[in-house]
Amino acid sequence: MNDRRIDVIIPVYRPGKEFGILLRRLARQRNFSGRIIVMNTEEKFWNRQWEEEFPLLQVHHLRKEEFDHGGTRRKAAAFSDGDILVFMTQDAIPADRDLIGNLVRPILDGEDIGASYARQLPREGCALLERYTRMFNYPSESCVKRAGDVPVYGIKTYFCSNVCAAYERKAYEEAGGFPERAIFNEDMICAANMIRKGYGVAYAADARVFHSHNYSGRQQFHRNFDLGVSQAEHPEIFQAVSSEGEGLRLVRKCMKYLLRNGQAYRIPGLIFQSGCKYTGYILGKHFAGLPDFLIRKCTMNPEYWKEK
Repeated sequence: MNDRRIDVIIPVYRPGKEFGILLRRLARQRNFSGRIIVMNTEEKFWNRQWEEEFPLLQVHHLRKEEFDHGGTRRKAAAFSDGDILVFMTQDAIPADRDLIGNLVRPILDGEDIGASYARQLPREGCALLERYTRMFNYPSESCVKRAGDVPVYGIKTYFCSNVCAAYERKAYEEAGGFPERAIFNEDMICAANMIRKGYGVAYAADARVFHSHNYSGRQQFHRNFDLGVSQAEHPEIFQAVSSEGEGLRLVRKCMKYLLRNGQAYRIPGLIFQSGCKYTGYILGKHFAGLPDFLIRKCTMNPEYWKEK
């Protein structure tokens, strides 16, 4: 590993024991000696003992109404003087001591690689369909995506996840960084801008974190509403590539997986979940024509709409 400075940046809200596990595993990484910059929402929920236990910590507190998926990460990047910025979420747990090293290797070794993102493994207790979705979105083979791959990968050309992703500082700045305001998808927006600037985005399958959620249909609806909003607000990126085809491909793959494994009785649940996702997504894509009260009922991030 060369001498380029690496900082890890983590936005948190009401962090608990799981976040302590994340900090301990980061402290034991083989190829990491930079800072851990934490953007903590609401100081009253912060555990100051972590600052005594982990000297690498640098903590910045903000109010709930100040948090923004893009703006908060953008502000954190400005606090860092790292050459490579690793962004994580508070519920992503490194699978081993080589996470950081494997994650940044494509940037260090590759030609014009602007970002790389980690493989997400299902957590213990992960539901069957969510487990398959992890396999679908995060396969075992690494790859690099560039502008010429849009006909092959479609919208997945721009896919990147701040659950665990690394950004090369120069590429990040050339791409304009994360948007000042973003309800969702700040990672894909930044990755897409990098690709349009001529950089590649790498998927590092050997960099692994445990991360999954058993979302209800209602939660899927809210999440995909915000996904649709983010795409509607950035037509310069998402207008030319459709998400619907990739979503339909996942549903078909899931259905075949259930039939192949004698789980046909789960298909109605799959259809219900898929319907919740699609309905939320379509409403989000057309949020501009919805009344304010309905938007606030549909969104997962009501704070985002206060300035709207």
